[in-house]
Amino acid sequence: MLFSSLAKGESIIRNFLKAEDPMSTLHACRTLGADIDVKGDDIVVRGRGIHGFTEPPDVIDCGNSGTTMRLLAGVLAGNPFFSVLTGDASLRKRPMDRIIHPLRFMGAHLLSRAGDRYPPIAIKGGSLQPVNYVMPVASAQVKSALILAGLYAAGKTHIVEPVQSRDHTERMLSAFGANISVDGLRITVAGNGELRATDVTVPGDFSSAAFFIVGALLMQDADITITGVGINPTRTGLLDVLKEMGASIGLSRVREVSGEPVADIHCTGGAALKAVHITKERIPSLIDEFPILCVAATQAAGTTFIKGAEELRVKESDRIRCMATELGKMGAAVDEFPDGLAISGGNRLTGSPIESHGDHRIAMAMAIAGLIAEGTTTIHGVSSVNVSFPGFFQLIRKLTS
Repeated sequence: MLFSSLAKGESIIRNFLKAEDPMSTLHACRTLGADIDVKGDDIVVRGRGIHGFTEPPDVIDCGNSGTTMRLLAGVLAGNPFFSVLTGDASLRKRPMDRIIHPLRFMGAHLLSRAGDRYPPIAIKGGSLQPVNYVMPVASAQVKSALILAGLYAAGKTHIVEPVQSRDHTERMLSAFGANISVDGLRITVAGNGELRATDVTVPGDFSSAAFFIVGALLMQDADITITGVGINPTRTGLLDVLKEMGASIGLSRVREVSGEPVADIHCTGGAALKAVHITKERIPSLIDEFPILCVAATQAAGTTFIKGAEELRVKESDRIRCMATELGKMGAAVDEFPDGLAISGGNRLTGSPIESHGDHRIAMAMAIAGLIAEGTTTIHGVSSVNVSFPGFFQLIRKLTS
C-alpha cells in the first residue's frame, strides 16, 4: 500500500489483510494524501507519485506496527515538510536510533525521545544525499527504510547487510519500476526516479501459517493443508528447522504470485521430533517464528539451543525473556541466555494462566502450547492478536472441533 501510494496511477492490492498493522499503514497513507478505497479484500490505491505526499495535519499514529513507522520514516526523510510518527505503548519502547542515525547521515533532520532512541519521531525531510551504509544488524525494516530514502537521494545509495534479511521490499520495488539491484548482501538503489502503478496479489503470510504448521505437527492425528502461503526463502527458515527436527511437511503447487514464491503446505502430526542447534546466521529467516519454534522445542527429544537471537529482546516484547517465563509456567525446562534459550524437550506441558505481554506472536504461540497441554490454559491479553491475525481463535476452534 505504501509503494502504491508513491506510484503514479491506480494500483489494485488483492488479498489484503484487515489486521491492525496493515490498517495503520492505510490510515497513514491517507493522512499523507493518498486516495485509497477498501473494496472487500481488495484495496484500490490511486498513487500520487514519489513527490506527491503532503504535510500531514496531525501526528501519524502507527499503532503497534514497527514496519509502518520505520518504512514511513524513510519516505518522510525525503519529503520537504514536517511530520511526527508515534505509536502505542509497545511501539514507543522499540529502538529507532537504528534508522535515525543513517537517515541523518543522508541529510534528513530527525529527533526522537530518550536521546534519539525511542518514538515519537519528529522528521523534517528534504534533499538527501546517497550513502554507502554497512548495516550493523540484519533488519528488513531498517534496510527498507534506507532503500525508500534512497529513492529520494541524488545518486546511488548502497546498503550492505551482515546477513540477508527478508527481501520483500527489493522484489516489490523492482516490480513497481524502481532502479534497484541486489548483488549478494549489497543493495543498490538509484534516486530521482518514479514508480509506476502495479497490481499486487499478497501471498498468505508464512508467519501466521507457522502457528498452524507447528500445531499440526504436535497433535497426533492432525492432517492439514494451508493454501497459498508465501515461501520466500528469506522467510521460511522455520520450515528448514522443522524438517531437521523430523517433521512431516510437504509443499505442492509451487508457483509465483506477484514476484513472490507461493505454495500449499501439507502437515501431518505424530512424527517424533528431535532437538536442533540454531545459530546466529539463521535467526533473520525465522525471527517472527521464534515463539512458536520454542513451543515445538518443548516436544523434541533432547535440548534445543537457540543462540544469536538478541534482536528478539527489542520486538513487541522481550521475546526471549517472555517465552522462557511463560513456557516455564507450563512445566517446560527452559534456560535463558543473553542471546537465546536452551529448551529441554520431552516434558508434558501443564495448563496454566499465561500472560501475552501484549505481544501477538506470544499470545498465538501459547495458544498452540495450550492445545497440547494437560489441563486448562488461560491466556491474558489476547486482543494483541488482532495486530496480525484477526480470526485466529475462531480458526483454532474450527480445526479442533
